[in-house]
Amino acid sequence: MIKKIGFLSFGHWTPSPQSQVRSASDALLQSIDLAVTAEELGADGAYFRVHHFARQLGSPFPLLAACGAKTKRIEIGTAVIDMRYENPLYMAEDAGAADIIAGGRLQLGISRGSPEQVIDGWRYFGYAPADGMTDADMARRHTEVFLDVLRGEGFARPNPRPMFPNPSGLLRLEPHAEGLRERIWWGAGSNATAVWGAKLGMNLQSSTLKNDESGKPFHIQQAEQIRAYKEAWKEAGHTRTPRVSVSRSIFALVDDRDRAYFGGGGENDDQIGMLGDNTRAIFGRSYAAEPDVLVEQLAKDEGIAEADTLLLTVPNQLGVDYNAHVIEAILKHVAPGLGWR
Repeated sequence: MIKKIGFLSFGHWTPSPQSQVRSASDALLQSIDLAVTAEELGADGAYFRVHHFARQLGSPFPLLAACGAKTKRIEIGTAVIDMRYENPLYMAEDAGAADIIAGGRLQLGISRGSPEQVIDGWRYFGYAPADGMTDADMARRHTEVFLDVLRGEGFARPNPRPMFPNPSGLLRLEPHAEGLRERIWWGAGSNATAVWGAKLGMNLQSSTLKNDESGKPFHIQQAEQIRAYKEAWKEAGHTRTPRVSVSRSIFALVDDRDRAYFGGGGENDDQIGMLGDNTRAIFGRSYAAEPDVLVEQLAKDEGIAEADTLLLTVPNQLGVDYNAHVIEAILKHVAPGLGWR
């Protein structure tokens, strides 16, 4: 099965002499450079993780717009934006502008969010759940409003004495990006939230972390999550075919640098941990091996088999050149052997 293959960067930076990314400027500018280089190598997507209050990529839309302006073909996206922090109307304007600059290539992954650097960070952004609601409920409500305004229908009463002439009828947000509504993805950490996203007509992003709902290996639980999503999509009566992405840390050991960085084999098994106080989670394994071994291992990964898009989690602090090498090694030495190319 042919797959779209992109990269996912967390955009870490630290003022350490061991890091190739020592400032926010380094993280942002190298992210743009890696998107350009990935496109040249034949990759299909450049995706970025969004974290607030962290030395990472906290403000996605300027970065997405810059990547879109510098590239021609590659998809530009997020995985994911925490909707607890977002003003959905302002976000729709930013997303519309970035998508137009990119020529309709934006692929926005959004979600309830993950454990944060600070306690209830969204409160500092001016948001709080309504009475009887949780922060997860608030994120889903922000999502519903965001999806609604992306349809491009008017909803705001025009001023009878405007500064500039208005079109007739109720006004919509501008700029409107045609088709962006169908390029919104929900990052699901459980089977239930995957089903919720399907009902609302969002594509699915599933990472290397999900709630441990059965005790089975991660890739099997992820495959079950994706199948539940696809069934819910079908039952909802949507007419288009949904897209599904999974992310993985995959390193083809093709030179001495690869073996030095990733040849130790320390993360070849799933890990179990806790999210918050009472949610048992499972973290999917990493892959690092010679290309022929990777082909054999990845062919058995049921989660990847169920997805049409694979995002390679890259070690961005090792710099653009090495990350380009990581991407190219998968595209050249691994993907063809699996029928992905």
